[in-house]
Amino acid sequence: MSGFTLPTGDSYNECINWIEEAIGKKHIKYYEYNQFNNIEEIGSGSFGTVYRAKWKNSHSYIALKSFFNLNNVTIKEIVNELKLQREVDFHENIIHFFGITTQNQNDNFKKYWLVMEYANNGTLHEYLKRHFDTLNWSDKFSLALQLAHAVLCLHDEGIVHRDLHSKNILVRQNTIKLADFGLSKRIDESYRTRSDLLGVVPYIDPKKFNIQPYSLDKKSDIYSIGVLLWEISSGQLPFDEISSYGLIVRIPQGLREIPVPDTPTAYVNLYTECWDGEPDNRPTISQVVAKLKVLNSSSQINNDFSKIVDEIINLPNKTGDEVEKQEILNYLKNHSVTLKEIYNWLLNDRNNTNSIVLLGDFNLFGIEINVDKKKAFELYQKASNLGNTDGVASLGDCYWKGDGTDVDKKKAFELYQKAADLGNATGINNLGYCYENGIGTNIDKKKAFELYQKAAKLVLSAGINNLGYCYENGTGIRMDKKKAFELFQKAANLGDSIAQYNFALTYEYGGRVARNIDQAIYWYKRSADQGYQKAQNKLKKCLKRKRE
Repeated sequence: MSGFTLPTGDSYNECINWIEEAIGKKHIKYYEYNQFNNIEEIGSGSFGTVYRAKWKNSHSYIALKSFFNLNNVTIKEIVNELKLQREVDFHENIIHFFGITTQNQNDNFKKYWLVMEYANNGTLHEYLKRHFDTLNWSDKFSLALQLAHAVLCLHDEGIVHRDLHSKNILVRQNTIKLADFGLSKRIDESYRTRSDLLGVVPYIDPKKFNIQPYSLDKKSDIYSIGVLLWEISSGQLPFDEISSYGLIVRIPQGLREIPVPDTPTAYVNLYTECWDGEPDNRPTISQVVAKLKVLNSSSQINNDFSKIVDEIINLPNKTGDEVEKQEILNYLKNHSVTLKEIYNWLLNDRNNTNSIVLLGDFNLFGIEINVDKKKAFELYQKASNLGNTDGVASLGDCYWKGDGTDVDKKKAFELYQKAADLGNATGINNLGYCYENGIGTNIDKKKAFELYQKAAKLVLSAGINNLGYCYENGTGIRMDKKKAFELFQKAANLGDSIAQYNFALTYEYGGRVARNIDQAIYWYKRSADQGYQKAQNKLKKCLKRKRE
């Protein structure tokens, strides 16, 4: 394994003095080479090699970076790199420089390695290749914003990177880590002719391909960012099938990559501005960051709404009546979400099948809009056709109750059976109800018990409550009042309004527990607050009795 050997002459003296003085004053931390272990090569380029290693007894890795084929000029660039690193090492999206380690050679020279932060996810290109299928737009906006923040940090310090592309941008624990600051490009320029200096062509400012000399500046970094933003949106290398020579000719003529379908328009507009052929038309890095912040913030809000939709769909009271409506309203109120906000979100989120189901609920219950059971039926049908199991179960409810369609108990049974086969807990519970009461099929109490038991294992409060009824009344199983009480209590604590009503009855009349009017009122109120009419009537009577 080779590090870099400092050359002799004036450059040697200047560089070695700077490094040794920085180590001596503890501006740069020094690591003993013999304290590194498990050293393994992880990457190699034209100018050096990167290894990962463990230091002492640490469980985490660091990176050791070496250089070779250096001359008196290029070693100065490495020293300059260390100086630049110290200026920006504080930033979370800049790869951290830890220090230097050395190894004495037989020729009395020292070989030096840079000790750096290890990027466990590899390069941005590798990261996108491995994880792109699981990245949503929020993830992509976050990566883009982190990259822009890192470049902003450089530009604020007067540093131009000059060599931005996805194979030299690193990712550590899903976080962008910018490295090199154009070091490889400067080393390249120190001893190659202008014709060799193109680098990774798709990311290079088209102005550099002109015959007239063009000095790369901050606007050139912006061009590279534009290409990288496109790559983050697509997961693909730009112009991967076109030769470098072809790109050198065609990019200055206006060739650019095509936006990926369904990419947010604001994001497309941003990277299009960044890769404009005229540098003066490109935004500053501060403007890029500002626009990405807006996109990222909007995406986070979208994520919040998606989470809200999913949580509402999984609320315990799947009754299809006033109780379920009240539960939805209570949830939105408790999360400070207005009906208009969530309704508008549902209208514009038609690719999410849970949103389609919830929009059906809004039409069924008249939340924010007038009751439209036919529209609700159509929405449940759409969600069902798209494979949403809650949509299948809700469609079964429509056929059972005649909401938006004719009553068809057999069809309801078939849909509950389909939802149950797909593992939907509500479908399993409702199928149990069909077998218990002979809805669309023959009565089978034992089958009903087994289905309620299955729904209960999926922690569906209605299933737990119905299982309690089975033990209470000996339906499909031997009667067990104690077991029934435990199940009613469990379902009540999970928020099931009917179970809360049943639990309140127990305290009002006693039997399994001592009579306790205060506990009865407490549980009637919890059930009543969710819109359960029987609990509301009971609560009034209990309060009146207590006052008397």
